[in-house]
Amino acid sequence: MAEFVLVAGAWLGASAWGDVVSPLRAAGHGAHALTLSGLGDKRGVPAGQQTHVQDIVDEIERRDLRDVVLVGHSYSGIPVGQAAERIGDRLTRVVFVDAEVPVDGGSFASGWWQGREAFEAQLTENGGYWPPIGAADLDGQDLTDEQVARLIEGSVPHPGATLTEPAVLTRPLGELPATYVKCLLDGPEPNDTVAELLAGDHWRLVTMATGHWPMFSQPTELARVLAAQAD
Repeated sequence: MAEFVLVAGAWLGASAWGDVVSPLRAAGHGAHALTLSGLGDKRGVPAGQQTHVQDIVDEIERRDLRDVVLVGHSYSGIPVGQAAERIGDRLTRVVFVDAEVPVDGGSFASGWWQGREAFEAQLTENGGYWPPIGAADLDGQDLTDEQVARLIEGSVPHPGATLTEPAVLTRPLGELPATYVKCLLDGPEPNDTVAELLAGDHWRLVTMATGHWPMFSQPTELARVLAAQAD
């Protein structure tokens, strides 16, 4: 059985995975939800991009995990993709859940749809943090009122340095055994960078008919999708 290491996207900590961890464990897998520095109960801990990469590597090595399926959602695809390269033969597969992927020398901010400068200005206006989204931003994402409330309650301002510092890749990302989970309500197609990776021999695509936060909207189905990647 696999050991799943689950890393949520911006603003969120380990609690985001609560409804996914249970069915994975019921299926006989290990499931370890991770809170990155500066988020959740680690709010206030200084963090940059490489801090988050090291958080993930340290957790895997501390637990001496093998047969790891490393899962990154949204923003966390960037540190997860880097960590996947650094854990060597501990890795079975990396799964990007509607996620950004690392580009060597690039950052989350550099891929922002309004441009890097606009994104960095938003961080400056908020004391160096990316403020959490509100309920109105979650419309049309297949979330119940209760799920929206839990998502917002678990969110904290996201440390800006993790979003502006560059990723560092030691080999082409396309060489990793990877699955990309595209959540269709957040857009029908992966971005161009992901599409290019999916054209290679080592990546596969899975789709889910839900919004950008499937660990809240369809946790049982997401657990099933993840478990299938361990086979």
